[in-house]
Amino acid sequence: MTKKRCAWCEKTDLYKDYHDNEWGKPVYDDDTLFEFLILETFQAGLSWYTVLVKRDNFRKAFAGFDVQKVAKFTDAKLQVLAEDVGIIRNKLKIKAAVTNAHAFIKVQEEFGSFSKYIWGFVDNKPIDNHPKTLSEVTATTEISDKLSKDLKKRGFKFVGSTVV
Repeated sequence: MTKKRCAWCEKTDLYKDYHDNEWGKPVYDDDTLFEFLILETFQAGLSWYTVLVKRDNFRKAFAGFDVQKVAKFTDAKLQVLAEDVGIIRNKLKIKAAVTNAHAFIKVQEEFGSFSKYIWGFVDNKPIDNHPKTLSEVTATTEISDKLSKDLKKRGFKFVGSTVV
């Protein structure tokens, strides 16, 4: 039996695996949410495939996506990352990862977890608009606009409504 997949993921096995095992699945774990925050930060303006191809390199470069470790990255570490050909070497995005780690920790302290904070925007329930085609999936929503604005107010960087 062939799996039913969205057309966008058919071009590579990496995309198929992501589609089948991660895309559209609710995430409640803070470690995974921080990983996606980092990856989405670097994806801004690029394709998701570009990030997925480099995901293992990002994992190594960003201490296994350990928020506490990333928050302690020094300027020297940021310079090393800026020279790492295995990741996207945008200095502003690299710096934003550290800034976002600090903001993420503050949210955890205030809400008990980042998951509680983020899921609060949707009354703790996944939203499924039941799109029939990819063109029915919008890049932004009123909720993503609201969340993006709140994240920015809390000091997060590269968290526009489309990224969110």
